[in-house]
Amino acid sequence: MVEKKKKLGEFLSSLYGKIVMLIVIFISLYPIVWVFLSSFKKNPGGLSLPTEWIFDGYITIFTKLNILTYFKNSFIITITSTIISVLIVSMAAYVSARMEFRLKGLVTMMFSTTLFIPAISISLPIYQLLGNLGLKDTHLGIIFIYSGLGIATTYFILRSYFLSIPKEMEEAARIDGCGYAGSFFRIIVPIAKPGISTAAIMAFLNNWNEFYFASILLKSKEKMTLPALLGQFTTAYSKNLNGMFSAIIVTVVPTIIIFCLLSETFVKSLTAGAVKG
Repeated sequence: MVEKKKKLGEFLSSLYGKIVMLIVIFISLYPIVWVFLSSFKKNPGGLSLPTEWIFDGYITIFTKLNILTYFKNSFIITITSTIISVLIVSMAAYVSARMEFRLKGLVTMMFSTTLFIPAISISLPIYQLLGNLGLKDTHLGIIFIYSGLGIATTYFILRSYFLSIPKEMEEAARIDGCGYAGSFFRIIVPIAKPGISTAAIMAFLNNWNEFYFASILLKSKEKMTLPALLGQFTTAYSKNLNGMFSAIIVTVVPTIIIFCLLSETFVKSLTAGAVKG
């Protein structure tokens, strides 16, 4: 009797977990599937297959709208800002994880406080700063801003991963004559590739999907990123729902593909970095 109750409990627990997982998957996929199917429908809406497949939206965005230009803008800005951000923050995280110095806790606290600052509260000083530097409505200016966004998340991911690496490996390198810089680039970076990849993936996704600063800092249409373009798209082509949904799919699909290809690395890094705080 006890064994039967135990098996029944395990079965119900497993069933409950699967039901919850299916609900989460449905909630996550529903908007994407809805938009994807709607981009091929004459009258968008619902999850039913289109009675007649319409490709006018995709033809419009690739010919009249020339969306590849904005795709290139987003790609260049996102890749450049991600490399700069991860490179600089990784060195800061390494110093915090491996060295002892005064006010170390204050530095970590300052990074953590940026998690609670909403973008709208710093938009005015950023706008004025770029205006004073002559970088307003330029790709260099938006790269400068994107490089500083999300640094706290990148910092804590990398710091946690660096803490999980045995210090003996660096000590052996120093015996062979490596300084802190040599230990970082020759020992830590190769070992911490999963953690660095995770930080880069998260920075890439955040920068690729960023809309607020791109919409207020980039005014020239030919310089806009994809998210900023979508804001204009809904105003200029509000009646062309096929075109709008097609543009959304083109914007979202690259991030989904990148995450699917690198999801294993992402999960491994998070679990490894969670060993130590």
